[in-house]
Amino acid sequence: MNQIEELNNNMVEIAEKASRAVVSINSTIYSGNFGYGMSPVKGSGSGFLISQDGYILTNNHVIEGSETVDVLLNDGRKYKGQIAGTDPQTDVALVKIPGNGFPVMELGDSENIRTGSIVLAIGNALGLPGGHTVSMGVISAKNRPMPWADFIFEGLLQTDAAINPGNSGGPLVDMAGKVIGINTAIIAQANGIGFSIPISTVKKELDDMIKTGKVNRNYIGISGIEINESVSERYGLIPENGVMVARIDPYSPAYEAGIRSGDVITAFGGKNIRSMRDLIRGVSEMKGNTDILFRRGGSKYRTTIEYRNKREKRIIILDK
Repeated sequence: MNQIEELNNNMVEIAEKASRAVVSINSTIYSGNFGYGMSPVKGSGSGFLISQDGYILTNNHVIEGSETVDVLLNDGRKYKGQIAGTDPQTDVALVKIPGNGFPVMELGDSENIRTGSIVLAIGNALGLPGGHTVSMGVISAKNRPMPWADFIFEGLLQTDAAINPGNSGGPLVDMAGKVIGINTAIIAQANGIGFSIPISTVKKELDDMIKTGKVNRNYIGISGIEINESVSERYGLIPENGVMVARIDPYSPAYEAGIRSGDVITAFGGKNIRSMRDLIRGVSEMKGNTDILFRRGGSKYRTTIEYRNKREKRIIILDK
């Protein structure tokens, strides 16, 4: 047997074994005014079993708006699945079906996967009958951002393995047969560019999702607008990098630290803030007391925020 035949046989074995744990997910949500012609809107996607007692990983956008979903296993068994956990920020969701003894997929290590590594994308492409679709490709790049989505997420795996509508939520599998990503998106009119959520990121969320149904994250209580020329002109701001506070939750950690709407955050935790992405990353990395630099009018200020304990904060004027 030559190397090509050996590689081919290996991939066939991986695909066959992995497909046993891949499921099709069909959701139904109702649109319109309640009692006045509520019409069902159906969607389909993929997922994969991660525990013998019926927990399934998929994309949040596959099940969003549904309380239950129809789950079809590879062997033809059908179940009503309950939404067990959701995380819209990373587009990850957890579905639970009743029963035990299900085939499962092993979660691998996406952090050490190398660019150029061969991968398989498995899922219910286009919702077509006749079983799952398997496509082969490579890891084209790592740590890709996806700023055009409805959520802000970065660190994605980019692959040229075909990811089509219906594949969302399915696994991206390495040559050891382990899941290294959840297939989540394609770019319209761009062939050969698909994205997967790294499984190492998902693993950090699983305990929270199973226990509470959501992911517990650091929170400071603001939403912001990135500073550009038009924003500077509209609000009379000094043209500079930073994020303007557009809204702040009363009694939130940021509010109690002295930050107000209209302030421009220029540094967080000792790192310059040039975009909302920078600020979100900074908040997610908070471990405790964190310094924030911001402008208000023509003055610079520094304050310290602690994301869990609510207490009075002291603002120090640096210059005017």
